[in-house]
Formats: sequence, C-alpha cells, structure tokens
Amino acid sequence: MQGLYEYDAVTRLRDSQLGDGRVKDIANYIKRGKLWEAFQADERPVLLIDEIDKADIEFPNDLLQELDRMEFFVYETGETVTARQRPVVIITSNNEKELPDAFLRRCFFHYIKFPDAETMTEIVEVHFPGLKKQLLSEALSIFYDVRDVPGVKKKPSTSELLDWIKLLVNEDIDAATLRQRDPTKTIPPLHGALLKNEQDVMLFERLAFMARREGR
Repeated sequence: MQGLYEYDAVTRLRDSQLGDGRVKDIANYIKRGKLWEAFQADERPVLLIDEIDKADIEFPNDLLQELDRMEFFVYETGETVTARQRPVVIITSNNEKELPDAFLRRCFFHYIKFPDAETMTEIVEVHFPGLKKQLLSEALSIFYDVRDVPGVKKKPSTSELLDWIKLLVNEDIDAATLRQRDPTKTIPPLHGALLKNEQDVMLFERLAFMARREGR
C-alpha cells in the first residue's frame, strides 16, 4: 500500500548495474508514505485520506488493520514501524461505492451537503478574487440549473464550476451573454467544462430539440 511505503526496485536494479554502493542497503530504496510519516511525527498529526471510495476494493480493509494496530511491518527491511501517537485521521468519500461495514463501524460519520449559492460564492471568490458580481451571479444560476435537470448522470461539482468560470474569463464571456437564455440552446457556453458525460450532453441536446419543436 503506497500510503505505507514504496519499494523502488527499478532504481535499485539500475544502480546495481552501475555499481552504485547504495544497493547494499535496501533501505535506500524505501520511500516513506504519508501514513509512515504520520506514525513517526513528533507532534500529533492530522492525516487526510481523500476519496477512499475510489481506491482498490481491498484498501479500506488493509487500512483498517494498520489503524487498529497503529503499526505495520516493512517486509523489505524487516522493521516494524509503530506510531508514536495515534493520528487524527480524516477520511472522505463521494459514496460512489459501498465501504465495508467493519470499516464504517470504526468511523464517526459526518455528511457535508453540497454548497448552497451563498457558500459557493465565497468559494469562487477565493479562487477568482475581483470577479464581476454579475458574471458570477449568472454563472452560478446556470450551474445550479444544470445540476437540477432531471436525469443528469454526473452533476457538475465545485471543481467543474471553477474550471468553467476560468474558461468564461479567459474567453471574455460576459454576464449579458450568459443572461440570454434561449430555450432552444439549452447547453450553456463552453459546456464541456460542466458536462463530463456523453449521456448528459445528449440529454441537453434533446431538451434543446424539444424546445425548438414546441416553439414552432
């Protein structure tokens, strides 16, 4: 598990071919992971494990063992790394797949709801200080409208919004352009930053087609 450590066998092989004396000590090719660093910290650390649901299916169970024992064994060097003190572990998940019950039982669960428009405004202003208020207002309105369309497979998230706003600024698209809501052109400008799924693009194209038919 990379969170514990990595053994760089390729570099060791190359060094052996070059006659490098470092190859005699395998510890020279052990790269410490974040969990190792947390275990060896002098002060109680905070360890963030982000989006655990995207890891290999066995990762939560493997992690559970290390966190329960607060130690792990390095097979290459034969040493046992023991935590000096138990770190504060924060684990995030997008709930894209189920996590093992044994793992969840050891967690204190906290649900973070998707940011509302007011909170999202503050987030955007951190990344784009001085952004014109009207442009931000129109962009957020379109963003939440897209998220609210029934049937959207992958709703755009905060990162997609930030990418989209960056493109709007770079392409010099103003608030007036965004404000022109033509129902026959349901897909917003530069929609590729918001819609990351072919099914969702086709959904908006169908909505635009239906709007054109009804407008005849």
